[in-house]
Amino acid sequence: MKAIHLVIHGKVQGVFFRKYTKEKAQSLKLKGTVKNLPGGSVDIIAQGDEDRLRIFIEWCHQGSPTSKVENVEMSHTAIGDYTDFEILQ
Repeated sequence: MKAIHLVIHGKVQGVFFRKYTKEKAQSLKLKGTVKNLPGGSVDIIAQGDEDRLRIFIEWCHQGSPTSKVENVEMSHTAIGDYTDFEILQ
């Protein structure tokens, strides 16, 4: 199992990006969180199988149907104690 931290930049707030992110992560059986950041970006922690994470990262470069992803920052992070994939407020 691996864990990644992503920060998604672009038009990613107000376009249901978090909702679609949660749905995609759950369909891939990933655990973690997604939340909006004050500057208009979205912060994601995802953990799971490496192949499923790779698919998820590719999806994050596309985003939700009405989002416009301009940049994806990625780093590896420590495994957390997540039981599901949640939207944080």
